[in-house]
Amino acid sequence: MDFENIIGLALRVGVITSALFIVIGLALFFIGRHPSYIANELLRYNSSTINVYKIPNGIKALDLTYFIYFGLIILIATPVMRVVIGIIQFIDQKNRIYVAITVVVLFNLMMAIFVLPRLIVDIVTILGFA
Repeated sequence: MDFENIIGLALRVGVITSALFIVIGLALFFIGRHPSYIANELLRYNSSTINVYKIPNGIKALDLTYFIYFGLIILIATPVMRVVIGIIQFIDQKNRIYVAITVVVLFNLMMAIFVLPRLIVDIVTILGFA
């Protein structure tokens, strides 16, 4: 297996797909297909109200928020996918040290994406800053 080509392809596909969704979302904004709360400059938009499970329905409804949000998820997932491919590559090469190191990198990425944001919100709430 030529992992360099696979990695390159995965990165290109991820970035291009992400850019496509974000550009579609921006285009929907500029042609006026946006919820009224986006266009109101007096309101701050809270992205925490977006549920990942609502993305397919939001895209079907041509809601720009979900296009942009999905594009950003793909953009974040692209380097994570590169790390997963790296683990497979090192397993194929029977390089145990790099498998272990890359698994630690993947663990750190998952912690930074899924656990730390919630932990920070909890700490800020406990300390009374929010």
